[in-house]
Amino acid sequence: VQLVESGGGLVQPGGSLRLSCVASGFTFSNYYMSWYRQAPGKERELVATISSTGRSTIYADSMKGRFTGSRDNAKNTVYLQMNSLKPEDTAVYYCYTTTWKSYWGQGTQVTVSS
Repeated sequence: VQLVESGGGLVQPGGSLRLSCVASGFTFSNYYMSWYRQAPGKERELVATISSTGRSTIYADSMKGRFTGSRDNAKNTVYLQMNSLKPEDTAVYYCYTTTWKSYWGQGTQVTVSS
């Protein structure tokens, strides 16, 4: 199993980014996918969990209304659209799934700063 994130970068407050995570090595369409983030000095926290079909997404309260999780099962890819970004959204963002064991991507850095 491999999870490869991309799309991070430096963005000004109020800006937007779209993260992508390409998955391989398992039947992607059968499994929930999640996004987590970890800010410096803080514990890793859940951002969103997207159901296997993509019809249902659960968000952490602080991300509701600003972040949107989605997936394209034909492309084995899960996305995180992040709008109205704040400096406190600065973190490394990780893709995660659990099949017969848990798997993490390598992470992509998102920095929100003016």
